[in-house]
Amino acid sequence: MPATEHAVELAAAAARAAAEKKAENAVAIDVSERLAFTDIFLIVSAANDRQVRAVVDAVEEAMFKAGAKARVREGLEEANWVLLDYADVVVHVLRDEDREYYGLERLWKDCPMVPLPAVEPEPAQG
Repeated sequence: MPATEHAVELAAAAARAAAEKKAENAVAIDVSERLAFTDIFLIVSAANDRQVRAVVDAVEEAMFKAGAKARVREGLEEANWVLLDYADVVVHVLRDEDREYYGLERLWKDCPMVPLPAVEPEPAQG
């Protein structure tokens, strides 16, 4: 059974929030056929630990507004790889080099990708 529409909506909300904090290379993977505990892995990259923390804060706020409750948050102390578990969606925020090293996309390459909406940049103030 593919990821639920609710999971897709949550992944999109998290991806938008991450993009607002300049996270890059957002990828959503439908892992529902392989894992019983979640539907989607959302993976995003950040340049450094400070940006990882900013992305995590933005995602947590967006998910709260969407009514999703966090089950687990791991890795914030080091801020190399932070995992946010919202049941239907698990968000992975990784520093660029850690994302390349661990290669989550390679590990889940047999699973279908979930299309994410394009995120429009904020209009310039001035």
